[in-house]
Amino acid sequence: MDQQRAAYVALALTPGIGPSRIHALLQVCHTATGAFSAPFEFLRSIPGITPAAASAIAAGGLSVGVRVLEEIVRLGARTLIADDPDYPTLLREIPEPPPVLFALGDLTLLERPAVAVVGSRDHTDYGGEVARALAWGAGSAGLVVVSGMARGLDAVAHTAALDSGGATIGVLGNGLGVIYPTANRSLYERVAASGLLLTEFPPGERPTAGSFPRRNRLISGLARVTVVVEAAEGSGALITAGTALDQGRDVMVVPGNITSPSSVGANRLIRDGAEPLLSSDDLLEHYPEAVRPPEGFAEPPQPVRPLPEGLAAGDRAVAELLGSEPAVLDDLIRRSGRPPQELLAALCALEIAGVVEQRPGRVFKLREA
Repeated sequence: MDQQRAAYVALALTPGIGPSRIHALLQVCHTATGAFSAPFEFLRSIPGITPAAASAIAAGGLSVGVRVLEEIVRLGARTLIADDPDYPTLLREIPEPPPVLFALGDLTLLERPAVAVVGSRDHTDYGGEVARALAWGAGSAGLVVVSGMARGLDAVAHTAALDSGGATIGVLGNGLGVIYPTANRSLYERVAASGLLLTEFPPGERPTAGSFPRRNRLISGLARVTVVVEAAEGSGALITAGTALDQGRDVMVVPGNITSPSSVGANRLIRDGAEPLLSSDDLLEHYPEAVRPPEGFAEPPQPVRPLPEGLAAGDRAVAELLGSEPAVLDDLIRRSGRPPQELLAALCALEIAGVVEQRPGRVFKLREA
């Protein structure tokens, strides 16, 4: 094993030692192994190295880096340090770029044009539809969709990008080998197999409250444009939008319902000068190299739940008239040939059974899977 590489990784993971301190240490000590072998008082004399930082370095050592690198190899992942050719170019340009990254999946995605799609964990149906259509269209256009592997709109965006045949990068707020939230296990495995998982946290490290803002700066840092679909007041998506602006990247926002708490933060971004995203052309203007879909970002096909066993024959026949696309009552009456009251009774039974959902204006559709 390359001892210098292991020492560099150990130094990068030492508490309180960020990129600027690593640079200062290497300027004086020349190598990471030199920093670990330097006397405490010598370390303390280096500009920017506090007594606490010097103590942390003195307490560390090569063994930490060796263990981390061995675990990364066991996971089938890669370690990227700032001098590596595979280290993402866009992250070199952000303030305080991470000195070390851990990646599982397709590293070539790091050099392709990317868009970050972020939004609420507790999103509305509207937010889910927009995020799905946006990520599906972006993936179809050849863009890599970047998000944070959280529940809600992050998961919607990753899934839609992969379903489109496109690519996605999931940026983690924890180390590889830790699946958080646990409900995203299948998504974690799918992104690892067909996309890329990326983190600056060592393998096995659990997430903390402070790890998610650090993750958010990488989400925006990997993308030319960050799109906020829905964001409540105080949402983490707003932090990502802020880091994008700090990095000199573009922020676009999907306008939301002004009465919806899920859109308060997003709408305020527009009020404060963020560019509204109203169509696929708005986004693709930032990506001249993208393959433009002939009719813009069409709504992707949405999976629906299989019809449950035990439905009455009449109710099943009505359910089979429906798909993932909403249908108005008058159209269903015409297609079914049933009297309105009889059809409404069947739709009501299907709604109670959780098979059908009704939207304003007597519009009906099968529930999504």
